Amino acid sequence: MLLTWIAEVADEPLVLEPADRQAELDTNTWWLSAGEGERGSLSVSEVVAAFERTAAVIRARVRERGFAGAATFYVWHDVQAGQLRCSTVSAPPDALPFGGNHVTCDDLGPLVEGFLAENEPGFVDRADLDEVHSHAQGTARRDAGPFAVWVSSVRASR
Repeated sequence: MLLTWIAEVADEPLVLEPADRQAELDTNTWWLSAGEGERGSLSVSEVVAAFERTAAVIRARVRERGFAGAATFYVWHDVQAGQLRCSTVSAPPDALPFGGNHVTCDDLGPLVEGFLAENEPGFVDRADLDEVHSHAQGTARRDAGPFAVWVSSVRASR
């Protein structure tokens, strides 16, 4: 089902509205998951190819609309949720709408590999949790390291 869902993203409604990032996020963001059995039957190359095909279809749709601005299709592995997530934004790769610490990359393979290798998607071992202190106590929660985000330009012209 994961490959089908990835393909379906390409045909879903697409909002490219630089003045309304929230509308873009609400319409263009998708949460994709797979059961343990399906994860074991999928290869990294199959999932990567499915996302690349989706990016190509979205690029064609952007071109058909005549949208001339920057547009980026992007994918990240949300480890806490045990999901692959993807979205499209009318912005360049260096202006993705993330508040968290992230780094863009052009190799989707490691993200997909991490997703497919999860034994218990969405499970975080208690030992891996950070203790949270209030700022009133003078100790702030340390930031997690950056997470990788695969990006693909889907703008009509380069």
